[in-house]
This record gives sequence, structure tokens and C-alpha cells, in this order.
Amino acid sequence: MSVRASGPPRGGPELDRALLGRRARRLLGALDRPGAELSLALVDDAAMAELNQRYRGRRGPTDVLSFSLLEGPHRRHRGALLGDVVISVDTAARQARRARRTLDDELLRLLIHGVLHLLGHDHEESAEARAMRAEERRLWRALRA
Repeated sequence: MSVRASGPPRGGPELDRALLGRRARRLLGALDRPGAELSLALVDDAAMAELNQRYRGRRGPTDVLSFSLLEGPHRRHRGALLGDVVISVDTAARQARRARRTLDDELLRLLIHGVLHLLGHDHEESAEARAMRAEERRLWRALRA
């Protein structure tokens, strides 16, 4: 299991990058992806807003974006890399305060959500959303233990 991380942006909220890396590797193990690689980018709201506009046509930042390499025209070149998960640390910090969670726990929540999207989970339809939430809860319990 390999996790390649970039960020966090300078001057942003303080976070435990080493803890997030360990949790990301444990997440791949909990998903039975022992040989998988993951790219994780921790960005600020400005960078996230640019990505959100470019790839989703939506203005402003979002909390997490996933770019899967398990599907699409480039999948045959991916090797062990599942794809990229991009998390806005600024948005995560705001959400953590509102939910009365630590930033590290909010980053874990977003990482789980993003990786499940890489693996094909979605929440557009109610049955898919229920299945994805159940898997998020299972992984949250496994990684917080």
C-alpha cells in the first residue's frame, strides 16, 4: 500500500499529515486493496474552487473531489494507482468546527468518502446513497478503533 500526498497549503489550518497517511494506508487495507496506490492532495479553497469549476462546472470550493483511474480511457495505464483524492483543508476545517469534530477526523471522513468514489460508489440514487453511507460507517468504525 502506498499513499502519495501533497500539501497541505501553507498558512492553512494545522493538521497531522502523518496520521492522515497512516489512516489512508489502513483504509486501503480495510478495503482489501493491499497493493493499491493512492494520490492524495490537500489544497486550499482557491485551488479547490478552480478544480470544481473545471471538472464539475460548479462555482466555489467543495470539500472533496475524486478522480478515479479505475474507469475511463486511461485505466489501462494506471498500474496500481486507484486515482486522486483532493481535499480542501479550508472547507474541512469549517465543517469540522460545525460538526464539533477535530480536523483530523473530518479529513478522515472526507478521505473515506473520496476513496469510495474512486472505487465506484455513488450517492445520486437513494439505494446507492444508503449503500455508500453504510460502507462509510463501517470504514469509520474500523479506522477509528
